[in-house]
Amino acid sequence: MPPRRRGSSGFRGVRARPNGRFYAEMCAGGFRLTLGTYNTPELEARAYDAAAWRFRRPRRDMNFPDVESLEEAEFLAPTPCLVDDKDRRHHRQVQRRIAIPEHNEELMRQWRVQFPNDVDNTDAFFADLRAHRRSNWRHRRAVAEFELDNTTWADNDPRWDDIWTETTSDDE
Repeated sequence: MPPRRRGSSGFRGVRARPNGRFYAEMCAGGFRLTLGTYNTPELEARAYDAAAWRFRRPRRDMNFPDVESLEEAEFLAPTPCLVDDKDRRHHRQVQRRIAIPEHNEELMRQWRVQFPNDVDNTDAFFADLRAHRRSNWRHRRAVAEFELDNTTWADNDPRWDDIWTETTSDDE
């Protein structure tokens, strides 16, 4: 029988994920076993070899034939990532948090398509609100400047600080 093909990672049983990480899997006893996900194909190949030693696979199925024993393979292999109920619950919570904004964006897109006049009205409303705030700020500033011109306060009067605070904007 010809030797098995090695994947694009260059190692037996190791495959690349779309996000750039690597995972390994092997079939044993009619079951497909996922051995974990790691950042490099070498780490994943070490995990594959440790599992192959545990299942008493022939050495020709190993990625690193120079490893002499199960103990050495387990020593060189990365620690497995065990997934428990807490991890699954956290993953579900993260997925829900991601799904909510995606769903909201889809609903907003549909709303914009169905009601383009509302979108125009919303833009006009916020433009009017900004103009009103600008004119209100200008009016307060004009009143403060008028009071400054007609005031008899001393130079160290704390009311000067209040007027300066009320009439200063973030634009300056």
